[in-house]
Amino acid sequence: MTRVLIAGLGNMGFAHAVAHHQDDNAQIVGLVNRSGRPAQAPLQDYPVYNDFQQALTDTTPDLVVIATYSDSHAAYAIAAMEAGAHVFVEKPLATTVADAHAVTDTARRLSRKLMVGYILRHHPSWQRLIAEARDLGPPYVFRMNLNQQSAGATWDTHKALMQTTSPIVDCGVHYVDVMCQITDATPQRVHGIGLRLSDEIAADMYNYGQFQVTFSDGSVGWYEAGWGPMMSETAYFVKDVISPNGSVSITETDKSGSDDVDGHTSVGSIIVHRATQDHDDRHIDLPDEPGHQALCSAEQAHMLRAISEDLDMDRHMQDAVASLAICLAADQSIRSGTPVDICIEQHRDQTEAVATSTTLPTNPKI
Repeated sequence: MTRVLIAGLGNMGFAHAVAHHQDDNAQIVGLVNRSGRPAQAPLQDYPVYNDFQQALTDTTPDLVVIATYSDSHAAYAIAAMEAGAHVFVEKPLATTVADAHAVTDTARRLSRKLMVGYILRHHPSWQRLIAEARDLGPPYVFRMNLNQQSAGATWDTHKALMQTTSPIVDCGVHYVDVMCQITDATPQRVHGIGLRLSDEIAADMYNYGQFQVTFSDGSVGWYEAGWGPMMSETAYFVKDVISPNGSVSITETDKSGSDDVDGHTSVGSIIVHRATQDHDDRHIDLPDEPGHQALCSAEQAHMLRAISEDLDMDRHMQDAVASLAICLAADQSIRSGTPVDICIEQHRDQTEAVATSTTLPTNPKI
């Protein structure tokens, strides 16, 4: 049985913890959050820590699930692997490409399993979208967004997230990862624009952004993300892939609002259009798709299999770094006002010193 420590009990951390609570192959040995308060049912009986390093020392886990804020991901992952554990870390893997390489280099050096929380990789509907798009053939046009009209507690969460990560990085890595799986080509250049639409966030941050990315096979991608009470509920869910041979689109099904977590992964249907046809489009209905908790459970089940079956996670780690590099380049482009050429390996020469460091953030957000 795999001994599991979970760090962070927000939406994602709580769902991952519930997944292990319900899995007969896992034993939760501890939970970590800032307050140290007991978790809500059904997790109320597990020991809770407010210090990550102390939790690592006391519980000696086989697996650490990291669902804290982005600024602690890299340091926590490295510390966990140095302590002998495998790691599941929520996206984004890190807040810099150098730190992302540091984490993956550590996993390789210590022969640890490392998995990043790309939940769409475990979603049958998104797997079908990728397969249908690849069947059309390149070059592709990717049109994707996820705008969220947030208020109250959700807006507070978004403002906290923006202290370390912009919307186009936090959400964008999911959809850029989908783009990369479809085209399998090398990203080359990114051009981004963004705007600060609220006095409630830091002056050097923006809560709306979009970017365009070009790939070596001629494919181009567009991604847009915005958070806040000012965002429109119109066209907040666009998921299109277009090629010379036709297009594949996801239609939304959830109508509860753009800030609903389940709505971010729900799929109404997939529409496949062939350029050789007039209006005879193929509709693929997916009535029994999994909800958010089921997807988190699927992620954690795969993580447990990676450990027990010694699955090769190297390509997964490469893909995680690549999608993060694209989104961070977009963030750099927005801040600099100029296009940014992408080189996935550009910071590898800086990673060795970081890879051996287990210094943890002094006051991380969890």
